[in-house]
Amino acid sequence: MKRLPTKSLLLCSALLLTLAAHAKLPAPVLSDEAKAKAAEAAAKTAWGAKVAAFQLCKSQDRAAANHQTVAKVKGLSTGPAAAATPCPDPGAFAYVPPKPIEASGAHSPTATAASPPSTNAPAVAVVPKKP
Repeated sequence: MKRLPTKSLLLCSALLLTLAAHAKLPAPVLSDEAKAKAAEAAAKTAWGAKVAAFQLCKSQDRAAANHQTVAKVKGLSTGPAAAATPCPDPGAFAYVPPKPIEASGAHSPTATAASPPSTNAPAVAVVPKKP
């Protein structure tokens, strides 16, 4: 029976202890500025994905047009050309930060109350007694 090298055993145990200690750490608290930068970075990444999809769509359109041209020159029948859907242009990157909840008015009532939510009638008048 072969024995495991002690370096490998020490490395594995150190790795397990590190992972166990890392799992117990609380999530880092981000400031509002850091959250805003993260949101902007996420928006820029999403826009980059849209640009990449747009470029892929355009290159596919060029490849399909080239294929149709070559097939026509060679006299090959490729069938009718499929109607291509237009590629959605993502435009220039523009990030508009969302308004904070306090500024959006989402938590405030739209109008002031005209009357109080309760009445001044005694409880006996509101809920009749059981016979």
